[in-house]
Amino acid sequence: MPKILIIQGAGLDKRGKEHIDIFGPETLEEINAQITNQAQALGVDVELFQSNDEAEVIKRLSQIKKGDYDALLINPGGFTVTTGSLPQVIGDLPIPAFEIHASNPTSRKIQSTIQPYCKGSI
Repeated sequence: MPKILIIQGAGLDKRGKEHIDIFGPETLEEINAQITNQAQALGVDVELFQSNDEAEVIKRLSQIKKGDYDALLINPGGFTVTTGSLPQVIGDLPIPAFEIHASNPTSRKIQSTIQPYCKGSI
């Protein structure tokens, strides 16, 4: 069974409570439930992790060893334009990473510093 690590970044704990016009009314709990249900239907094992602290995300990613996961999906949220070391840590992972967003950052004139280190983005 494929195993995917899903990182929900800074501010995602506020989903459904702030900026509903941009990100929609679903809370992080509802989003995670949808992810879990869809993963089960597809026969995929997912691990969900959320933090507003970039150092915690880096620590979690630094623990990944080859064979732990098949891929990383990350919605960096407030880390999308980080000047920290998160992008390089993602680039050094032994698994492919994909950046995911609920809205199009480019349409809001936001240029991701994470995306160049990922295999793709949605």
